[in-house]
Amino acid sequence: MTTTLTSSRPATTPAKSGRVTPARTRVLWYGFLGLLIVAGGIAFFFRMTQGLAVTNLSSTTPWGAWVAFYIFFVGLSAGAFLLSSLVYVFGMYQFERIGRAALLSAIVSMGVALAFIAVDLGRIDRSALPLVFFHWTSPLSWEVRFYIVYIILLSAELAIAIRLHKGLSKSSVRAQRRLRILGTIGIPLAIFGVHGGTGTIFAVLKARGMWFGGLFPVIFVVSAMVSGTALLAVIHYAQSRGSGRRPDAGLMKGLATVLAGVLCVDLGLMFYEFIVPLLAFQPHDGDVIRVMTLGPMWWSFWIIQLLAGMIIPLVVLLTPRLRARPGMVAAAAVLVVVGIVGVRFNIVVPPLIPGVIDGLPAGHYLPSLVEWVLSLGLIAGGAAAYSLISELLPIHDHDDGAEAEASELSKEASA
Repeated sequence: MTTTLTSSRPATTPAKSGRVTPARTRVLWYGFLGLLIVAGGIAFFFRMTQGLAVTNLSSTTPWGAWVAFYIFFVGLSAGAFLLSSLVYVFGMYQFERIGRAALLSAIVSMGVALAFIAVDLGRIDRSALPLVFFHWTSPLSWEVRFYIVYIILLSAELAIAIRLHKGLSKSSVRAQRRLRILGTIGIPLAIFGVHGGTGTIFAVLKARGMWFGGLFPVIFVVSAMVSGTALLAVIHYAQSRGSGRRPDAGLMKGLATVLAGVLCVDLGLMFYEFIVPLLAFQPHDGDVIRVMTLGPMWWSFWIIQLLAGMIIPLVVLLTPRLRARPGMVAAAAVLVVVGIVGVRFNIVVPPLIPGVIDGLPAGHYLPSLVEWVLSLGLIAGGAAAYSLISELLPIHDHDDGAEAEASELSKEASA
């Protein structure tokens, strides 16, 4: 998901000379997204009519950008939902201002993820067949069903949260209890079923280095929390600035604390992910690590994933003076989201480059222009869907009443 610059209420304040008004920002935002969607539609036409010939995929490297973006958006969805559970399950109402935004981000991100995998598979007309045919030992069979239950649960939770916010619920205590029940059910579903299950799809492929192993699903879940927290920080900051308001400094500081914590855990897991196969002298894993760190993917690992996605954001988030500035937190969050994109590409592509057996040709892959344009179109479609829904529904708070509402919810929950 990309950020939204819209407001769910029309701007009424007269614009000062030389300033870009929220109304003009809205027009520019939707115009920009519209251009990307049209370009993506053209690329989609080429994909459907010419098949994989318009991509740089091959029998050696059958997965590429679209699979990387698929697991990226599944992670965004799971991470955003888990962050919403801090509000609706654990009662951390200092994050209530972004509770509904987290749920909507999770739903839209899941839709974008499914669109990416549908484009990669090609036969969209057969998308319902996994629901008809089922095999107990297939992670994919389980995953499809987890996705459906997960989306239904998210939609129900968002509907209750909106009714609670608008004062339509007969009993706010009862609505809060329902949110807690749904969130409690959703936590193991998101961890073990949605993103942990996506990691399992890779972890059971023992012929590929750096995929096979029990740690892989855990890494997926932690990186989901990283990307989801960063996404919501960016959304809150951009949406506030785009609608002519100041971001909530306390909320941004709280998100910075959560983001710094999960980033440190993610960095520690990455250390064990690399050190264990290196100390065990695993040839397949070693080949993949060499491709990732010294081969053609070195820039993606060292610059995008490690430097931009982890080290620089951690410096910002762990420095008290910088963490207190919402703009710096948002900039660090943008770097984290970009870094997680690099993580997803490094998960998918490098293990497909070394030959599975000695003597087989090595793979090579960089996304084609059609792959990039179609990817941008799908991402823009998700951003437009999020923005339009937030225009129609009270997804974002626009005044200081959010603090009063959070205080009221906290009192009622403890009653």
